[in-house]
Amino acid sequence: MAISGASGAVYGVRLLQKLAELENVQTHLTVSEAGCLNLQQELDMERAQVEALADVVYPVRHVGAAIASGSFQCDGMVVAPCSMRTLAAIAHGMSDNLITRSADVLLKERRRLILMVRETPLNLAHLRNMTSVTEMGGIIFPPVPGFYHRPQSIAEMVDHTVCRVLDLLGLPPVHAPRWGGLAVADPTDTLL
Repeated sequence: MAISGASGAVYGVRLLQKLAELENVQTHLTVSEAGCLNLQQELDMERAQVEALADVVYPVRHVGAAIASGSFQCDGMVVAPCSMRTLAAIAHGMSDNLITRSADVLLKERRRLILMVRETPLNLAHLRNMTSVTEMGGIIFPPVPGFYHRPQSIAEMVDHTVCRVLDLLGLPPVHAPRWGGLAVADPTDTLL
């Protein structure tokens, strides 16, 4: 798990909280310097508060950490949120910090890499970088809220998005609203 310097730090924090609720899941975390700034700006959280949510924490410059090796066994990695700078570095194989090195390892080992990219509007470089990561096997997951479950708060929108990420990791989401299909007044209606 990594938190980089894009807006949306709440996604990273909430994902760590949800992962902590699951048995037999160990979280390894690294946070960029800009990620720390966003945690303070958006959530009034200090680095230590966020790091306390993870089982193992690594400094972002520690490229010799366990998670920087293909021999480190894991089910996947999520960068939440993922800045466009981090996306670009991953797309171009520039492993200049522990976030981008770990992502590179996940791609080369053909493991699950989910990038919750946060920016709008998108320019052509952003789109090409997303395409590049997708072609390498990564999953681009912008945290775009769904409304079919009729969220009543921002927290519900965040939780729904985070639970979808847990689904992608193959982990059982905690209290995830599921789409049950449209209610049809007349089941013989052929327009549907």
